[in-house]
Amino acid sequence: MSVQEYLDKHMLSRKLEDAVNAAVRAKTPDPVLFISNHMKKSVQSVITKVKARQILDSRGIPTVEVDLHTNKGVFRASVPSGDSSGMYEAVELRDGDKGVYLGNGVAKAVKNINDKISEALVGMDPTLQSQIDQAMIDLDKTEKKGELGANAILAVSIAACKAGAAEKEACFSQAFYLLGGLNNKKFMIVQFLRHIADLYGKVSPMLPVPAFTVISGGKHAGNNLAIQEIMILPTGANRFVEALQMGTETYHHLKAVITEKYGTHDCNVGESGGFAPNVSRQAILFFREALDLVKEAIRRAGYTDKIQIALDVAATNFCIGTRYDLDFKSPQKSGQNFLSAEDMVELYRELCNDFPIVSIEDPFDKEDWEHIKRFSSTGICQVVGDDLLMSNAKRIDRAILEYACNALLLKINQVGTVTEVIEVVKQAKEAHWGVVTSHRCGETIDSFIADLSVGLSVGQIKAGAPCRGERLEKYIQVSFLFLMLMELVHFCGLLQILTC
Repeated sequence: MSVQEYLDKHMLSRKLEDAVNAAVRAKTPDPVLFISNHMKKSVQSVITKVKARQILDSRGIPTVEVDLHTNKGVFRASVPSGDSSGMYEAVELRDGDKGVYLGNGVAKAVKNINDKISEALVGMDPTLQSQIDQAMIDLDKTEKKGELGANAILAVSIAACKAGAAEKEACFSQAFYLLGGLNNKKFMIVQFLRHIADLYGKVSPMLPVPAFTVISGGKHAGNNLAIQEIMILPTGANRFVEALQMGTETYHHLKAVITEKYGTHDCNVGESGGFAPNVSRQAILFFREALDLVKEAIRRAGYTDKIQIALDVAATNFCIGTRYDLDFKSPQKSGQNFLSAEDMVELYRELCNDFPIVSIEDPFDKEDWEHIKRFSSTGICQVVGDDLLMSNAKRIDRAILEYACNALLLKINQVGTVTEVIEVVKQAKEAHWGVVTSHRCGETIDSFIADLSVGLSVGQIKAGAPCRGERLEKYIQVSFLFLMLMELVHFCGLLQILTC
């Protein structure tokens, strides 16, 4: 076969001419690189291999990381995990061998990816997210993904989402090159946001309000505080980068307040980076003392009218029967700090009246539908369902019908695939609920939930304290997305950016 015959057979002359013309229009300073990338985009992307490994999360507990290979690149994802699993959420697959990582190894999940999932997905188009996710669900054959493991399936699903985004051509890509606007890395991130928005059904990116953990309690810390987290929300910030600054400054002022009042030994932190002071032996007083510390830190930072407070009560952890044991972590229980559900309602009323509390997560036990409905009906604050819902579509449906809460705490590993995550977000939004994208106590440096929050235009993101690398990775990514999207607006004016 002659050179000309080869060129004609594969239509290379036409493709090369198109690439050269595109390079000329773009006035690129590096035509060889531009033409190479242009030609690469003309080839259909397919999954060629999926390779998994065991890594450790932020607690030193094993989790799954995946490299998904296509004929155009390699795309990595890792999954978080919580400290407990509810009966309504997707199931993590653990090895159970107590002699290895105390039974928490994920070698079985890794093997399932390398031997079964990879074989099923090789040859598939990475842009077809729903088909990829459905193929894994069909391969698993269980309701809660217990055969292959939700940790295995989710890691592959996220990696596929990243690969699909890289393959998609954004409608305004040519404008970037003509204006000399975004470099390749920034352009890829824009594609990722657009891809997520397209999977949802075309939504304009919106930057979320961050909920920074500043005091930890409950099962996440070794102090006597029953509730799991006290968070701050910089609702008065004009930009996300300003919100990050406000949260960080308040966090450091809080450290100073705690040190001055109780000493440096009470500045230890919990799993999510929040301070864990043991300020009072009386559980009910601890609520108020901890909130007083946060309120003072906000005042010292100069943000009294710009920062509000949120609570993650996680009341299921200290519900005994129909009563709530606020001393559940104390070895010397007085027996005087058991509150009825009605007492808890009154306590929340008082706290919301005395402090700038705008959101309460899981104020009652996950099966106490009666009292969470009653509290939600007061309209005092946003009521977020976490243990109540477990990001489960059926539980969300029930909560919508019964007006049980008005916001979803979205934990992607409770769902198991990107496609199903998008569906539960749609459920919540169609009910006019708020959506809070959440980290887990066992985190990795993967910042997917930050991209997901912006791409799906959820209103809030909860990723822990403004410290510790695996937490900051999410907040910094949203900050980067803000700056990048502002640059995009400057160059093209194609996206409406709504900042909170």
